[in-house]
Amino acid sequence: MAGFNFTNSDASTFMLMGIPGLEAAHIWISIPFFTFYIISLLGNVTLLSVVGKEQTLQKPMYLLLCILALTDIATPTFVTPKALSIFWFNLKGITVAGCLTQMFFLHMVSVMHSSTLVTMAFDRYVAICNPLRYGTILSNAQIAKLGLAGLIRAVLFILPLSLLLSQQPFCANRIIFHTQCEYRAVVRMVCGDITVSRIYGLWLMFVINGFDLTLIALSYGLIIRAVLRISSKNTNRKALNTCTAHICVMLTYYAPGFFSILTHHFGQGIAPHVHIILTDLYLLIPPMLNPIIYGVKTKELRDKVGKYICQKMIT
Repeated sequence: MAGFNFTNSDASTFMLMGIPGLEAAHIWISIPFFTFYIISLLGNVTLLSVVGKEQTLQKPMYLLLCILALTDIATPTFVTPKALSIFWFNLKGITVAGCLTQMFFLHMVSVMHSSTLVTMAFDRYVAICNPLRYGTILSNAQIAKLGLAGLIRAVLFILPLSLLLSQQPFCANRIIFHTQCEYRAVVRMVCGDITVSRIYGLWLMFVINGFDLTLIALSYGLIIRAVLRISSKNTNRKALNTCTAHICVMLTYYAPGFFSILTHHFGQGIAPHVHIILTDLYLLIPPMLNPIIYGVKTKELRDKVGKYICQKMIT
C-alpha cells in the first residue's frame, strides 16, 4: 500500500487530533479503549488456539468462527495503537501514505467481516434445511475457498477507493478531528473534485450492505420457514438455538454500523465527539463481544475453552 502515487509529497502528514472537546479526558478515555482491545485480543486468540488444537472443532462452523476471529483481531489493531499513542503520548502525526493505508485496511477488513457473516448464515441454512448434504456442500476446503473469495472481494472493492483519494490534492489544513483515518474524515481533507470518490463510496455502501443483508435475510427466512414446519417443539427449539449466536453477532455488527451512519447523515445537532466515540466503539465492542457470545451460546466450544484454560493454568 505504500506504493500509492501521491500528488503531494509522501513526507507530508496529517494530524489526528483524537476526540475534540475531550482532550483533557484523553487519559481516562484510553482506559476503556485499552481494556476493550486487550479483552478482544485474549478472546479471539483463545478461540483460534482452541479450534487449532482440538481436532473435533476443525469443521466448517468453527473454521468460519476462526475467520471471524481474525477480522476481529485485525479491526481494533488497525485503530487502537494509534489512538492510544494520541491519548498517552500526544503523537498526533501520521503520513498521508500511512493514513490511506489505515483507511484501506479498516474498510477492507469490514467488507471481509460482512462476507464472513453471509457465509455463516449460509452455513446455518445448509445445516438446518439440507443436513444430509451438509458435508458435501460445505467441506473445510469449501470454507477455505469462500474465505479467500471474501478476501479478494474486499480488496477489489476497497482498493479503488484508496487509489482515487491518493490521486487527489490535499488541503493545507491537514488537521483531522478523529482518532483514525476513516473515509469520511479523509475526504474532508481533499481540495480537488471528489465526485467520483463520493459516488463510488455510496455505491459500495449500498452494494455491500444491500447484497450481504439480503442474502442473510434470505437464509434466515428459509431457516425460519423450515423450522416452523417441524412438528416437534424440542427439535424446533434446538434448530433455532444453533442460530442464536450468529444472530446476536450480526446484530452487534450491523445495528451499531447503521446507527453510526444515520447519526452522521441526520444528526447534525449531535456534538462531534459523540460521532467519534460512536465510530470507535463500533470498531472496538463487536470484536470484544463476539468470542464471548460464541463461548456462552455454543456448548461444544464452551467446554473446549474451559478445558483449554484449565490446562494452561495447570501448566
